[in-house]
Amino acid sequence: MAPSAPCTRAAAALRMKQIALDNQDRTIRRLRAQLATERRGLVATKKELEETQVALEASHKVIAGLTEIGLSMSKKIEKMKVKKHQVRANHVECHQMFQARIHEAEDSMQAQHLLIEALVDENDSLLQTIHGLQEANNAPAPFDDDWEEEPEVEPEEEEIEDIPLGEGEIDDE
Repeated sequence: MAPSAPCTRAAAALRMKQIALDNQDRTIRRLRAQLATERRGLVATKKELEETQVALEASHKVIAGLTEIGLSMSKKIEKMKVKKHQVRANHVECHQMFQARIHEAEDSMQAQHLLIEALVDENDSLLQTIHGLQEANNAPAPFDDDWEEEPEVEPEEEEIEDIPLGEGEIDDE
């Protein structure tokens, strides 16, 4: 029986090696399956990453476009504010010019009124002088004694009111 014992040991050792190889084979297959699964997951993750990157780039383009539009609108708003300020300044300037013209016209009318009064006074003085000369020369009076000077009626002056600056503003809407 001695010869069968070493055979049995060798067979047992071979079986143990076969079992170890089978176990390694299963482990390798299991690891290969895990690797394949991980690769598929990696491919899917890579595809998602690429899609996300494309979406992110598109989003950046949209944001850049909106930012550009926003800046353009800000510039337009600033230009409109400047234009509105200029329009108001022009309105104030025109208002002041018209007020100055109105005051000049009023001053001119007042000067004309004073001139007319002076001419009426001079006319009265000349008439009295003529009347005095006629009496001194015993000449007949050219006027009836019933002559009465019409009472001086001052015409009602239409007052030109100052237009308040707040009224009549230009509506720039």
